[in-house]
Amino acid sequence: MGCPWQPRSLESNFRAHADWGYVPRESATMDEPVSSQPGESAAEEVQAEAEEVEEPPRGFLEEINCPEPGIIDRQMIETAYLEEGQKGEARRLHQLEPVVYDRITTMRLEFKNILRIDHLWMMPNLTKLCLNCNKIEVIEHLEMLTALKDLNLSFNYITRIENLEALVNLEKLSLFSNRIRKIENIHTLQNLVILSIGNNLIDTVEGIERLRFMSSLKVFNLEGNPIAKQPDFPLSLYVTAILPQLNYYEYVFIKAETREEAQKRFYRELREIEDKQEREIQGLETEAREMAEADRLASSFVEHLDGQQLYDSLWRDDGNGRILMLVGAPAQELCEEYSKDVYELTQQIYRLGLERFGERDEEIRDFNANLHEGQEELQAQGQKQIEEFLQYKERTFDEMRLKWRELDQRDDDLEELQAQLDTLTAHFEDALNEMWESLMAQELHLHEAVEDSTHNFNRKISDLMANFVEQAQVTFQQLRDLCSHFADNMTDIVNQFLSTKLMRNELNAIPEELMQCVDDREAVLQLVEGMRTSHTSRVDEREDRLAQRSRQFIDDMIMNLNNKEVDRHRAKILEINSFMEMMTEALGNLPGELHQEAPSD
Repeated sequence: MGCPWQPRSLESNFRAHADWGYVPRESATMDEPVSSQPGESAAEEVQAEAEEVEEPPRGFLEEINCPEPGIIDRQMIETAYLEEGQKGEARRLHQLEPVVYDRITTMRLEFKNILRIDHLWMMPNLTKLCLNCNKIEVIEHLEMLTALKDLNLSFNYITRIENLEALVNLEKLSLFSNRIRKIENIHTLQNLVILSIGNNLIDTVEGIERLRFMSSLKVFNLEGNPIAKQPDFPLSLYVTAILPQLNYYEYVFIKAETREEAQKRFYRELREIEDKQEREIQGLETEAREMAEADRLASSFVEHLDGQQLYDSLWRDDGNGRILMLVGAPAQELCEEYSKDVYELTQQIYRLGLERFGERDEEIRDFNANLHEGQEELQAQGQKQIEEFLQYKERTFDEMRLKWRELDQRDDDLEELQAQLDTLTAHFEDALNEMWESLMAQELHLHEAVEDSTHNFNRKISDLMANFVEQAQVTFQQLRDLCSHFADNMTDIVNQFLSTKLMRNELNAIPEELMQCVDDREAVLQLVEGMRTSHTSRVDEREDRLAQRSRQFIDDMIMNLNNKEVDRHRAKILEINSFMEMMTEALGNLPGELHQEAPSD
């Protein structure tokens, strides 16, 4: 049997509610996995969640309760985290916990009058982010949230889909009720399962075919867009035909007979899209292979040395060489031998570069692996220490609560109870300071160890690179010698050519460009020297580029390592100090909490 309600009308109901002054939460924020079976429709789960909360209209919030328009900042994030869903004792304990940004996996910032997205990089392990019902105009500053799986940007003022490429683990994306006019920049999200772009300004099917590249996409919604309201164009059938991977459209399960009807109705369009997609895939695969090879060669510093590229560059802008080549067959034969010799030497540099790249890449991987292992080890050690301290804190606070209650209830021996409380407080403060010193010592030790390791790594990788450059320079010198040898041989060939023509009185057979050399043999030497200088300068340029890029590679890599470590170190210091402040604040708030509990006792 089918569902007792009609899921097709779900987001239509949202608009109806909005007309009456209510804006429910948008349906694509469901948390349960999507089922591919009709009887287990994902739409049922969506509606269940959507109907749980009926939120006030945006206008009401803007006029009465809504905060001033602003940008997401640290204070907003901390407030939202500390005020999230728990109630009673669980809420109180939650608010006593330190805000450790690395542990935050869910963040709800709804109805905050947010204009711009920022500071979310502080929560790199975020998996669910709700920014619906704000005033956001641009999707931005999300590139650090690579763990994100659920993103809700519905009910905003967004005009363009962009800056989502880094969200490689995203599974649910809601852009319902924005101002988007075009489907674009989504097809790279290969793990996306649910996509809602309903109630926007999309008036064209352009971009829908790009979603064919998203094999994981199962739920798609375009309801409420101008393209969905055209009476002579069945959008649901078009989407069903073009996107065979879908199980639900507008939260209605796609039946086999509906899919068959859609494919018949849009047979021609489907064939054209499939042909175009096949050509595009082939082109992308070829491009990917070429780019991968280009990156490999560039990382080896021997790009454009795998063929005749260097030899061809020797003759670029070489007017003197072209004049000398006019002597004919002897010069051509010499040039062919020259080409083979240059190619052989460039191949030596090419193979050397690839070989040294492998050694260097292995060294870099080992360094990064050891660095990560050391950081993880100390992180685990510090985490264990914090957890043990939190257990000690709970025991101490429980004991202090008992003493405070006893102090409130007794009229005698108050000084003794107060002394016991002072002792407990002093012991807690001492333990807190000891933990701070221990955590800071661990962090400083790690920071210094990373700096030392980076310094040693810099020295080792520099030695490897210097060895590679020195070996390459030997071959480059051989190339320069080859250029000179070719120039000397060309001098002999040109002089012999001119002498033969003069002896046979065949002046008409001498090319016009070489006539100046008939009476002035120094002109031959000038042409040859010009060619030699041009060719050797090309070799020098390629050698200099290899040396400079190798040095730049090391400088950039070490600078990035140092900057990354500085950022990590600062963040860790901030986290430790924030924890200390939280514990100190919890200790100071303890008497006030007991006084607030007194009436209920």
